[in-house]
Amino acid sequence: MLWLNRQFQFIDTIKIIVLLIMCAPLTGCYVLTGPRVWHETGPEVAELSVFDETMKDFMLSKKVSAGSLAITHHGKLVFARGYTWSKADSPVTEPISLFRIASLSKPITSAGILKLVEYNQLSLDDKVIDILPFGTPDGQIPDPNLGKVTILHLLEHLGGWDRDKAFDPMFADKKISKALGSPLPVTQADIITFMNGQPLQYRPGTKYAYSNYGYCLLGRVIEQKTGMSYEDYIKRIVLSPLGITKMQIGHSNREDRAPGEVTYESKSESVYGSFNLENMDSHGGWLASAPDLVRFTAAFDDASNCPILSAASIDTMFSLPATITREKYKPGDYYYARGWEVRDYGDGRRNTWHTGSLPGCYTFMARWSNGVNCVVLFNKRGPGFDKIDPILSKTARSISTWPEYDLSPEMLKMKAGPTESQK
Repeated sequence: MLWLNRQFQFIDTIKIIVLLIMCAPLTGCYVLTGPRVWHETGPEVAELSVFDETMKDFMLSKKVSAGSLAITHHGKLVFARGYTWSKADSPVTEPISLFRIASLSKPITSAGILKLVEYNQLSLDDKVIDILPFGTPDGQIPDPNLGKVTILHLLEHLGGWDRDKAFDPMFADKKISKALGSPLPVTQADIITFMNGQPLQYRPGTKYAYSNYGYCLLGRVIEQKTGMSYEDYIKRIVLSPLGITKMQIGHSNREDRAPGEVTYESKSESVYGSFNLENMDSHGGWLASAPDLVRFTAAFDDASNCPILSAASIDTMFSLPATITREKYKPGDYYYARGWEVRDYGDGRRNTWHTGSLPGCYTFMARWSNGVNCVVLFNKRGPGFDKIDPILSKTARSISTWPEYDLSPEMLKMKAGPTESQK
């Protein structure tokens, strides 16, 4: 028996060594080892404790060390909790801890664009090439269809770029640097100049193909039209009217993390320094807490009293894309609107949502047709993380009586504790 115990200890040691060797080439690869302890923070809500159980089951099954969940019911924040499954001496995740939110940034950018339309500074039919003053690499001629790309095409991922058939330029810094002879890190202007010399995969407006690059262009349109940085414009026009003050654009490197920001983990991907989060601002660069982000989603619940967009703009934001006619649409079918994924059941009932994913994070926010909104943030991604959508939806449907209070004032007063490197 002693021999068997030693054999198993030897095997465990080999596993750890192999894991360290795999991560060695990835300077931003972080893996949590050692025994873990479960912590929950934030106001306890007895009638909604099933959400605590759901999060614990999911995080333990996926070996997630930091998560946060916030829920509104008919506009009121009724649940805001932070979860930690980590070493006993690790910083505890607070409800207001900041996470990279990845593509949950796109609905925020969409709101900013639609506000410019309300200001009559922009039309959805405007040609992007008429707004952005970027040229092409020396000796290259732009695709003849490039001049046909409109603001609406970018919002609906109909611009003609297909990362699956070509590549995603937002993760191609070295390729772009080499092609332009520009030093690293490349700038957003470098990316656009390079892409202006690349062929489109489709004629604009004809085929859906998810495009981070298209939303990068929308951020630059905002800057060109307002004379402000994208971040400052969104903070002032979209977030501040909602009382959201702590959201900000994140940084690529671990040492540049924001106060109260969690650390990110991955066994096989570099989570720090391998991609330029700053360049991803308008398609994937925001940091947010779950309560702040769910406050953003709830802003559209009562369209006639939305603090940031008119009822007409909200309807535009969730309407069918140009590629689907009302006559051909079947209620409940999926479509991508303008910054949101949608299933429209008719009579004003819609499920609208978005997911986000980057090395070291998985995020999800939803506005369900029953008046419940939720945001869940994790500091890790991997296979099966998308299952959190139906899991949380099922949990929400199991609630028969929702609390009547609003936790928003309490969340606004909270201050996040220091993270590990900020102690």
